[in-house]
This record gives sequence, C-alpha cells and structure tokens, in this order.
Amino acid sequence: MDSKWRVAVVGATGLVGREVLAALAEAGHPDTAVTALASERSVGVEAPYGHSSLEVEAATPEALRGQALVVLAVPAEVARTLAPEAQKAGAWVVDVSRAFLSDLSVPLAAPGFRGNGLERPFPGRTVRVPGPVALGLMRTVEPLRAAYGVTEAHLTALLGASSGGARGLTELEQTTAQLLSGRELEPTHFPHRLAFNLVPQVGPFSEASGGTLEELSWRAEVTLLWGPGAPPLDGTAVLAPLFHGAMLALQLRLEKAASLAEVRDLLRAAPGLKLLDVPTERVYPMPMLVSSDASILVGRVRASAGRADVLELVAALDGPAVVGHAAVAAGEELLQRSLPH
Repeated sequence: MDSKWRVAVVGATGLVGREVLAALAEAGHPDTAVTALASERSVGVEAPYGHSSLEVEAATPEALRGQALVVLAVPAEVARTLAPEAQKAGAWVVDVSRAFLSDLSVPLAAPGFRGNGLERPFPGRTVRVPGPVALGLMRTVEPLRAAYGVTEAHLTALLGASSGGARGLTELEQTTAQLLSGRELEPTHFPHRLAFNLVPQVGPFSEASGGTLEELSWRAEVTLLWGPGAPPLDGTAVLAPLFHGAMLALQLRLEKAASLAEVRDLLRAAPGLKLLDVPTERVYPMPMLVSSDASILVGRVRASAGRADVLELVAALDGPAVVGHAAVAAGEELLQRSLPH
C-alpha cells in the first residue's frame, strides 16, 4: 500500500480492528500514516502496530477528515452512521460488518474472484468485504473448482465465541467460570449458554427460508463472487464453546473425478492455504493452530463413501484475521484503481 495514503481504522481495539492494524503493519504501511480510532472509552489506549503502537483517538467525524481510506471494524449500527461521514470527508470506505448486506449500491469487494465488485464502477465510496466463513469456503474450494468444477457444496461451520466479538468472548469466559463454580449465568449475547454446549443458531432466523442470517449471507456472498454457474451451497452454522477460531466441514461434488494426490497437490500450492493432512500422525487442521493467522488450514482430505467425484475435507481459520487481511487487500485495490464515484 502506498505510504502516502492515510488510513484510519475505526474499532482499532476490537478483534477485527486489531487484525486490520496487523495486516497494515505486515504490508509495511508506516505508522505515521495510520490513525487508530475507537469509542470514547478506549481513547488513550495503545493499540499494537507491528513493533510499535498507536494511541487510540475518538471515532468522530472530524477524525475522518484527511483520510484516503477508512476501514470500519465496528458493529453494523455504528458503520451505518460513520460510513456516510467518511464519504463526506472524501475517504473511501471498507466495511467489515453486515451493515450494508442488503444494499445493492455497496459492492462486495474480494480481489481475485470473478464477482469482485471493484471490477466495475459503482455509486458512492463504500464497499464491504465477505464474512470469514464465505472467505474461508471460497479460498479452500476455488483451486478445486478451477481444476475440476464443483456442482454442489455442503458446509457445517463451527464458530467460536470470537464470532460474537469482544462481548461474545466475555460471555463465554464468564459462563464457563460460573459453571465450574457450580452456578449458571443467563446468557445475554448468545441465544443460549455457549459454555459446555453447542448452539445451532448464529444470528436471527429467516421465517421464509428457515436459515439464519449467517447461513443466508454465505449463500449470497458466494453466489455473488463466483458469478453465473456458482454451485448451490447448503449449510448449517453452529456456535461452539471455543474462544477463537472456526472449523469448516465441507463436502464437495465435483464435475469430474479427481485423485486424492492431485487434490492435495492443488491445495498445497494454493496461495493462502496450508495443507495439514497426515491424520494417522494426528496432523490435521484445528482452530487452536490459527490464532492471528490469516492462512486457512486444510486437511482430512478424503473421498466420500469411496466416490472419486465427492470430496470431504475440513478447514480451520481465524475469522478476525481472515477478514482483517481481506479488508486491507480490498482497500489497497480500491485506492489503486481510483474508481469514480
């Protein structure tokens, strides 16, 4: 990213915000060109930035002036307020929340995919990035889709408490401690107690489809980014009592049969993926292996019921890290293209 571009990260003390700062630092963007913003209660806090740190300032409209790019790593209701303010100040905006999920004027930005919304002009100056499950799914499946074609995809996603932000982590910590002390704390952030439990609901349900917002968003984002001919995707999202990380269990139906050796070679060579696939030696993806790592770990690659055209595999990812790096990549491409608005 060009060092002359000024970048503001709103929500810099949150889970995704910290990963956005980490991605900017990894890209070599100077700390003098980065502003860390958050709510009033975080003003004065030192946010890590590579080998240094940034003092957090208040996320006010005035703080957005003079910025080339504003990354909004904040709840949806805050993003809806600050995105117009950032646009008025002349900045480009990348949103990581679902604030603009239904707004067709806000394109979905995912460099490297056919449906990348940055490939064509759009109104306004705001784009959004896909959620972590959609990104993990597409990056895992894309090399196989390009080589063999994929006609169907089925997904079960086990999501940790970090999918609910800092409040989700706090609730899991508190309810776990209470249960170990012989007491039970009523959940306020998740629909049911997450500690020592699995909850098959992530987000509100749609009465029309029976799916949750999380599940419907995967389908919409994957369809948009893969474009015409995107394989149908079904899946279930489950909250798991993990603090960080997520596990995806995938079943893929291929257009043509593939040998497992070829599949492993493709996954091993794919950018952003790390193959861990020696199950007899207990080597396979696990959420504990991906903390603050934007790579996606892939393994347990096998044919389903002996069929060479149906694959089973698992992937582990750190959602905030994957989304944070995707937001920086989208912002860099957005600024380089200097799209008209």
